[in-house]
Amino acid sequence: MSTPMAQTNDIQRWARTLDEATRNRKPITPISIETGSDNVMFGYQVQTAWRELALSQGRRLIGHKIGLTSPEVQRQLGVDEPDSGTLFADMEIPDEGMIPLAHLIQPRIEAEIAFVLGRDFVHPDPTMAELIRSIDHVLPALEIVDSRIEDWKIRAIDTIADNGSSALFIMGTRPKLLGDVDLQLCGMTMTRNGRIVSIGVGAACLGHPLHALRWFLRHKAVLGEPLKAGEVVLSGALGPMIPLEGDSHYSTNIAHMGTVSCSTE
Repeated sequence: MSTPMAQTNDIQRWARTLDEATRNRKPITPISIETGSDNVMFGYQVQTAWRELALSQGRRLIGHKIGLTSPEVQRQLGVDEPDSGTLFADMEIPDEGMIPLAHLIQPRIEAEIAFVLGRDFVHPDPTMAELIRSIDHVLPALEIVDSRIEDWKIRAIDTIADNGSSALFIMGTRPKLLGDVDLQLCGMTMTRNGRIVSIGVGAACLGHPLHALRWFLRHKAVLGEPLKAGEVVLSGALGPMIPLEGDSHYSTNIAHMGTVSCSTE
């Protein structure tokens, strides 16, 4: 069934509005308030339109992020499953790199596990064995989330349309094989200037990061967007996200995976 012209116009308009909010660093009124709706599918349609706009501007798609992997956050936003967004090459900051706070709006930071796929994945209902075989390696990661929505007053439609509230990401540089890490029980600590500010564990990510990845592969298959070898997938937060402050050094250690860090001016 085709999308009505009026709705198509609305989708394109919101995609342009979010793109302008990113470039101008000015948040917008929540889409859920402006439309009086919390239609998740409409949110994904806006996200897709924004992604296509980004690609037309020369940006390069290199991966994906999974969000809303915490049951508490799902209940807060009135949803019963995670969401997703797109990672572009220009969103990556090198390990120990500097975060450009002046380019962000209201950023926060969270620690995650990154999967790097070793093969194309097209099956819509993967077994756990197929899922495990598809992973080349894992890395510790940090995601800088930054809502284009005023005051983080988001519903599901808002964060989905807003590319999963994603802005930047940092990955460690020492890959680990999946069998060398207990992803469910691995502990995480994040420090700011040497002081612990967030604590978590792999199980905080939908019970196990592999569960989040399995959901995501099914989700993308339904959307007709299968994943490809070499793509990165950030699997979701292991602990509470915290505000990103200036003049700070953030470092996260995930047990048996190593450390990933960044700084702000």
